[in-house]
Amino acid sequence: MPTFRVAGKMFVTVPDDQTSFAVRCPKHDRAELIAAEPRKFWVPPHEASSAWVRVRLDALEGSAELYDILVDSWKQAAPERLVEGFSPESP
Repeated sequence: MPTFRVAGKMFVTVPDDQTSFAVRCPKHDRAELIAAEPRKFWVPPHEASSAWVRVRLDALEGSAELYDILVDSWKQAAPERLVEGFSPESP
């Protein structure tokens, strides 16, 4: 299962079925995301206690939404010094 990390912390993983990916998501935000867009966001039962949410690839509205989701997850895992230095224009 491919995983992506920043400073040793995982921020994205792609499960074997490759129809979704998992990103970091605070538990208090997760329920709201799922309620607002249940076709896009979900949590399998075995991940219910984690701070992750799955995102269905076929439900994304485009590459900009994918980018935003990935950056948000990255910011949750990255050290503060990296987050402070981040800008969308950065390579």
